[in-house]
Amino acid sequence: MSNPAYKRILLKLSGESFLGDIPSGIHYDRALAIAREIKEVHDLGVDIAVMIGGGNIFRGVSGTDVGIDRASADQMGMLATVINGIALQSALDKAGAVTRHVSSIEIKSVAEPFIRRRVIRHLEKGRIIIFSAGIGSPFFTTDTAAAQRALEIGAEVILKATKVDGVYTSDPMTDKTAKKFKSIRYIDVLKKNLKVMDATAISLCKDNGLPILVFALGRGGNIMRAVLGETIGTRVY
Repeated sequence: MSNPAYKRILLKLSGESFLGDIPSGIHYDRALAIAREIKEVHDLGVDIAVMIGGGNIFRGVSGTDVGIDRASADQMGMLATVINGIALQSALDKAGAVTRHVSSIEIKSVAEPFIRRRVIRHLEKGRIIIFSAGIGSPFFTTDTAAAQRALEIGAEVILKATKVDGVYTSDPMTDKTAKKFKSIRYIDVLKKNLKVMDATAISLCKDNGLPILVFALGRGGNIMRAVLGETIGTRVY
């Protein structure tokens, strides 16, 4: 097997990653499959932190659509990510990994609070970190949280696993003429208003030179391909 292209990564997983073939909630077999793939990558000697979303349970934006105020809706969404964090930690435990669940909302019986130096020490000791609750404040997405935490822990890249195999000129699900970018600059993502990550996250990465690799999670193996530096997805630089 080839040597990994990165020593330390932050993997951004959407809550929808856990859906499998169910409309909402957590398909645990799917969570187990993702956990096994993360463990295989970790076994190469790669430090891994995972930022988890909560869209499979509750999305803050959808809460505002039914009349919940934005701050409350975002707090509900953050708690949904904590649930997903617990599920992923359980799955990683079954895969044989040593983990730490770190929540930006203080919830001591479930997860550790975020303390930067402690998290870095966990990574140095070979533990996989699961980040939940975003950055702990409303009005910020888990994309922004992923960028911030990646910078704080010294990650070399953000690997954003999605339903789509890269960044396109428009939504390939609805536009058959959409064209995929092999690579694209941060500034062009912002100018073209492409839905890679939100503008705050892209700006954070741009200002600090942190690359983003957007790729399809698929049915397995793509996280490993991304870490090995194979040509996959779209690189934002």
